[in-house]
Amino acid sequence: MPQSPDQRKPPEVRNTKQRRALTATLETLEDFTSAQDLHQLMISRGQSVSLATTYRLLQSMLDLGQVETLKNEAGEALYRRCESDHHHHHLVCRSCGATKVFEVPAFEQEALAIAARHGYGQVEHQIEISGICANCAAAQG
Repeated sequence: MPQSPDQRKPPEVRNTKQRRALTATLETLEDFTSAQDLHQLMISRGQSVSLATTYRLLQSMLDLGQVETLKNEAGEALYRRCESDHHHHHLVCRSCGATKVFEVPAFEQEALAIAARHGYGQVEHQIEISGICANCAAAQG
């Protein structure tokens, strides 16, 4: 009998030097960063990794919950190591890129109820709120 997707073992992840380099680089950063910037940072640190491998590793790490992503105003995906082991959302400064994590438990239940009313399962969602942080607002006068 075939296994359901939930019963399958997660794919084995090879601990390559490129994965270790990307993990180490992400651990030095606090803010969300583009794949291109991560790639350039690794190259500047003497790591041998292609941009294609950087994207592939980021996707793998995203699938495993090791990194999280959001999109900037231009629609570019930005990444950072995942600091939380539970579902959360982000408030993002459009000026400096600073992010704050927030949770809305009432919305989580409402999102599931809306999906159920329409016959949807395996529900995922992401909330990003953008604005100007207090520091940037003060600097702008």
